[in-house]
Amino acid sequence: MKRSIKQFFKVVSLGLVLSIAVLPVSGQDNQSSTGEMKKSGSETKKAGKSLGQNIKRGRVARGGKYFGKHMGRAGKHVGRGTKKAFKKIFS
Repeated sequence: MKRSIKQFFKVVSLGLVLSIAVLPVSGQDNQSSTGEMKKSGSETKKAGKSLGQNIKRGRVARGGKYFGKHMGRAGKHVGRGTKKAFKKIFS
């Protein structure tokens, strides 16, 4: 019994160490302007879906809140894509 508990804690601690080590690498965003625009489209899709599901269940205020959050992220992706395209053209 003690041996299986030790193995369990070893696996869990190894998993935690590896997940923490990956975080700084995942912060790097090397997407092209086209990729940012595609992300914007998928974020807009999520916005519409979340709004529809929440309104269907009678939660209009929550639907508006999440719609706004998703549209804000979509706008951020459009801005990033525009910035990258502008830099590529004029640099």
